[in-house]
Amino acid sequence: QVQLVESGGGLVQPGKSLTLSCVASGFDFSNSWMFWVRQSPEPGRGLQWLSSINPSGGTIAYFDPVKGRFTVSRDNGKNTLYLQMNNLKPEDTAVYFCAKAWPVVLGEDNLGQGTQVTVSL
Repeated sequence: QVQLVESGGGLVQPGKSLTLSCVASGFDFSNSWMFWVRQSPEPGRGLQWLSSINPSGGTIAYFDPVKGRFTVSRDNGKNTLYLQMNNLKPEDTAVYFCAKAWPVVLGEDNLGQGTQVTVSL
């Protein structure tokens, strides 16, 4: 079955960087579009799309507020998706998920279990 396992989250100060990883299994990763999404702690906020990357990594898109700060990449040989996050801001605080489909809802198999990123002094 589809498994997506994120790691790399943590507590960082504003302006610092983190790199998230997502190891995929149970499907043809190298021929799949992949996505990073996040869920803000604000009540009532749903999943927010952050980035998409095509199977070859040659087509990438970003949510405007993270453009220029976040970089998505993938290693198809390792079935791994990455999200390099620079110049983190308090409003980036969220649970970050990798997904093999978008849109997606919490609890779906197309979504990992998430990793918490907290940006705070």
